[in-house]
Amino acid sequence: MSAEKILEEAREQVRKIVPSTINITEIDFEGPVVVVYTRDMEAFANNNDIVRQLAQGLRRRVAIRPDPTMLADPESVEKRIREIIPPEAEITDIYFEHDTGEVTIEALAPGLVIGKQGAVLNEIKKEVGWAPKVVRAPPIPSKTVSEIRDYLRHVQDERKEFLKKVGRRLARQKLEGDSWLRMTALGGFREVGRSCTMLSTKESKILIDIGIHPSDFDLKPFTNAPEVQPLDSIDAVVITHAHLDHCGLLPALYKLKYDGPVYCTAPTRDLMSLMLIDALKVSGGENKKVPYESSNVRDMVKHCITLKYGETTDIAPDMRLTFQNAGHILGSAVCHFHVGDGLYNIAFTSDMKFERTWLFNATVNKFPRLETLVMESTYGGYRDIQPSRTEAANQLKGIIERSLAKKGKIVIPVFAVGRSQEVMLVLEELMRTGKIETVPVYLDGMIWEATAIHTAYPEYLNSQLRTQIFQMGQNPFLSTIFKRVDSSEMREKICHDNEPLIVLATSGMMNGGPVMEYVKAWADDTNSTLIFVGYQAEGTLGRRIQRGVSDITLMDKGKPITIQFKMAVEIVDGFSGHSDRRQLINYIATLEPKPERIIIGHGEEHKCTDLASAIYKKFNIETRAPMNLETIRMK
Repeated sequence: MSAEKILEEAREQVRKIVPSTINITEIDFEGPVVVVYTRDMEAFANNNDIVRQLAQGLRRRVAIRPDPTMLADPESVEKRIREIIPPEAEITDIYFEHDTGEVTIEALAPGLVIGKQGAVLNEIKKEVGWAPKVVRAPPIPSKTVSEIRDYLRHVQDERKEFLKKVGRRLARQKLEGDSWLRMTALGGFREVGRSCTMLSTKESKILIDIGIHPSDFDLKPFTNAPEVQPLDSIDAVVITHAHLDHCGLLPALYKLKYDGPVYCTAPTRDLMSLMLIDALKVSGGENKKVPYESSNVRDMVKHCITLKYGETTDIAPDMRLTFQNAGHILGSAVCHFHVGDGLYNIAFTSDMKFERTWLFNATVNKFPRLETLVMESTYGGYRDIQPSRTEAANQLKGIIERSLAKKGKIVIPVFAVGRSQEVMLVLEELMRTGKIETVPVYLDGMIWEATAIHTAYPEYLNSQLRTQIFQMGQNPFLSTIFKRVDSSEMREKICHDNEPLIVLATSGMMNGGPVMEYVKAWADDTNSTLIFVGYQAEGTLGRRIQRGVSDITLMDKGKPITIQFKMAVEIVDGFSGHSDRRQLINYIATLEPKPERIIIGHGEEHKCTDLASAIYKKFNIETRAPMNLETIRMK
């Protein structure tokens, strides 16, 4: 069925279902959604059944939006909103979603924006035309979130055209012939890094993740394989989460003139924008070449279609996508694909944590249907048993106590997203309760901004942390122990400080970033300690230090220098955002329904094969541990 035919069908459904008294002005595609524009928003608001019936009739997501002619100029609307709302509400931001006709009002006291029995909100609704949405202001303002909102407002017309184009492509005529499904491993199989997979049917091609290798930007996924080319044959890119080994080459696709959509969660869009821009800065400072420019990152943002957990959407004529919580980092997602009209179901866990952590709930393990599961094996080896989060906190406490007793410095290389925030929560609790001495904790790199993005998306955090921050008014991230390093002068001062202190700095695998400055300053100090709390990939400096090097070569003002390494080295495994061997096995044991096949990736070769063998023996499920460039037919 063609796009025009579907739109005609939509109009027919609207004529049947919507009372003739309701004024419909236009029906069109916007991405995977059929949008109905009306001058009578109130009528739809009072009758949710109409929207449900339309969605069922069309078998597509349906959105009801106000006719654009009803929407007053945002500048005058903002002025009027500020006049209506009492100053005590403390508005922090007002931003307009032109895609949806919504105006979001962010305030420190959202109750005052709503008013008694909704009186203030009702007055806004009557006067401005836009649909008001009220949210609590995040405790830490995020520059990234604000800039992305501003940019999307700036490109609203281009984005609308893009969404229409996506909608028409989704509705293209289906091909004749037998249906089939296959998966091609393009990176991140029998290795950790450059994750990339192609899911293909006779109708469509979906690229899942496109990352860099942590040790080498030049070690790319096999995107020159015939399955991938030409780029305009790809229907969509799906990004599971914001770590660079999963999204680091996404802007390069736009540099190469890919013009299709990227599906991800909203936190993933914001965090990967932050990480990708930072990678540009860090690489520029180290004279390394990155295969994209900042303009390509903006293109990527413009093409992002964000989904919430549990929200199902069409991403190709024969494929539907649902994201579920993966528990790895903020916004990380298990991707469940429903292929064809009940033909096949396949889920990709990507990086996952099957344990409730200080930040997130455990990975979702229940699906409506599931024939194949593709899962990670970073810690899937036979001996990969990690301590619990509580044991990890106690281990960290002991290491810090010993180091502070020697008046030493403590450096913790961290990924800006995930590990940083968990370590911050533990340090805050240990110092607040007097379990360790209170010393300054310096945050260097993107950590502060990444933490701000966490507070902008409280719905993605676990319920206990949400309650602590938003209902009890206890925000551990705002503790006075944390000091943001915001200049090279401040960094220099910290490096020459004689007092004991703790530094959390990026990058987590020590392949660049500000962490190198602290290591350079204190590498020869036997009283100082380097604590690893995350995975160190093969080929990274972090992995070499873990193996016990006596000297290291670092860049200093563009020149390599070799320095003796005498710092104590400690490894605290329990902070990992990856499941250990027991958790991976337990995930399969509790998975509903059990799949027919499990494909193992994202792990060193022996861990992939070992975990695949163990799962087969324990559960009698067919397992595969493919190599890069292997293709597996599912159906």
